Amino acid sequence: MPCVRKAVIPVAGLGTRVLPATKVMPKEMLPVFDRPSLQYVVDEARAAGIEHFVFVTGRQKYAIEDYFDRAYELEATLQKKSKTAILQKLQTSTPAAGSCSFVRQQAPLGLGHAVLCARDLVGDEPFAVMLPDMLMVSDPPCLQAMTRIHADHGGNLISVEQVPASQVDRYGIADFGEIVAPGVRRLSGMVEKPASDQAPSRHMISGRYILEPGIFDLLETQDLGAGGEIQLTDAMVRLMDQRPFHAYEFTGRTYDTGSKLGYLEAFLALSVSHDELGAQAADMIRRFADNL
Repeated sequence: MPCVRKAVIPVAGLGTRVLPATKVMPKEMLPVFDRPSLQYVVDEARAAGIEHFVFVTGRQKYAIEDYFDRAYELEATLQKKSKTAILQKLQTSTPAAGSCSFVRQQAPLGLGHAVLCARDLVGDEPFAVMLPDMLMVSDPPCLQAMTRIHADHGGNLISVEQVPASQVDRYGIADFGEIVAPGVRRLSGMVEKPASDQAPSRHMISGRYILEPGIFDLLETQDLGAGGEIQLTDAMVRLMDQRPFHAYEFTGRTYDTGSKLGYLEAFLALSVSHDELGAQAADMIRRFADNL
């Protein structure tokens, strides 16, 4: 089974839900405690064995490309001041030379269009799609678990997670077939934002995908869908008629940094789980809460 070596990360969005913070800074670069939110997504990908990152960017997203480059002046200053621990962390977080590509999405035509923009860089092999707004925390990391499942079953794979019945009308909801392995079910359909009494399940389609390259031909001919955009979900439904599709039931925690309260939740959760400063962060939060 071909392994998953490449990840497409769409980062062209305007971040309108968290304005004005994103007026001049990409939403993906907003810090979540001690690093940009995008770094968590890249770390998850690297843990899954991803070798090449394809960032689909837009206007005024230069900070992303700069962040994943070497900062020679900064590194030289840290070296001169003998701040070797900080220097090592900085170098460790930087991907290897040649492992990042950047392609411009020239029009805001949706997630499906963003994935299509990466076609020539992905080539003819299975690839991951990771939504940078969704920070998914688990052990093992979500994409690592998915690549292991893909190695066993092949085809296409998405992550899903359970939401309250009152919230199914906010998401794309998965319709399942039989169980094929623990935590893995055959996917038989997807319904976009159904009414609670018409939803086929309570499992929303979350932010991780492993797709076969055949999706590109379908995206290229995909009609505009919701919001006048090319929807990845619409193309996946068509691909489902041709190729196997499975769903991985993710049971960790997902934080939506694309909304203000979701961003706050992510910041708090990842601060208290920090290896070095987590206990101090938790104490600080408790003191603040006690004074409310």
